[in-house]
Amino acid sequence: MRSGRALLSVTGVAGLLLATLVTLRAGPAPQQAIRAGVDLVHVPVVVRDRAGGPVRGLVREDFVILENGQPQTISYFAEGAPGESVPLRLGLMLDKSESMAKDLRAASDAAIKFVNALEESDDVTFVDFDSKIRVGRFSPASYPLLFERIRERKADGYTSLYDALGLYVRGTLERDGQHVLLLYSDGGDSTSTITFGTLQRLLREGNVLIYTVGYLEHQSPSVRTTLQMRLSQISGETGGEAFFPTSSAEIARAYDRILQDLQTRYTIGYVSSNRAADGKFRKVEVKVIRPDLKGLKVRARSGYLGPAAPR
Repeated sequence: MRSGRALLSVTGVAGLLLATLVTLRAGPAPQQAIRAGVDLVHVPVVVRDRAGGPVRGLVREDFVILENGQPQTISYFAEGAPGESVPLRLGLMLDKSESMAKDLRAASDAAIKFVNALEESDDVTFVDFDSKIRVGRFSPASYPLLFERIRERKADGYTSLYDALGLYVRGTLERDGQHVLLLYSDGGDSTSTITFGTLQRLLREGNVLIYTVGYLEHQSPSVRTTLQMRLSQISGETGGEAFFPTSSAEIARAYDRILQDLQTRYTIGYVSSNRAADGKFRKVEVKVIRPDLKGLKVRARSGYLGPAAPR
């Protein structure tokens, strides 16, 4: 986590430019394709019971969704994958800065295992970063090349975590599908040109479900709590989850949980009753109201940025 200035190197991905808020257009049938549009707000939702197990078989009428405290009408609903017309886009982000030197091999092995486990993904966007940010996109047929990319570079240089996340999120804004990102990092940042506040705004502008895998065992106790909190904030903002494994067995359990999330997730869409073009943050809250189900934990994105007035 040395200080310095980040440089950018992009390979295999074109058009990673800042775009407008990703929104979706409503469809009349629960499994209809989600199309790019201007109206429907798209919210992936994970529901777990008191024991931490997934809750399956819920229907549209079991949910209430609130925006800034106001009930919204659900226009789109799906359980599990929303259909073949809505591809799952997997992102892998690997911190290869000097501070990850003792954990890089374990993180690289873990990333490859997850790609092999997630058969649902249509492609993988791989981002590795230190002082520079390198991006490549790989189809299943080119996964051997992806695995070479994951393993080829040694840990070195400074840390541009926020810039790397911002670049990835911007790159998803004009792509269809549901975007899921796994971030492997110790959570430190020393050279990004954007602040954490700017990153938070980008996360709210996009719609990426982020899971963070934090390698903190080799970090000093004085900074470990801060780094853990920051990784938890990144994942929590998007409706994802943070994991801090200390063994390969814990990594395996984290993967089981993430895969379970993706297989049992619900997708809810609604047309916001707030028609103001003010660009302000809108808090989203999802509740399960079925009376026979108590003590559920419902996880979803914290909210999104409303549309801004044209300039």
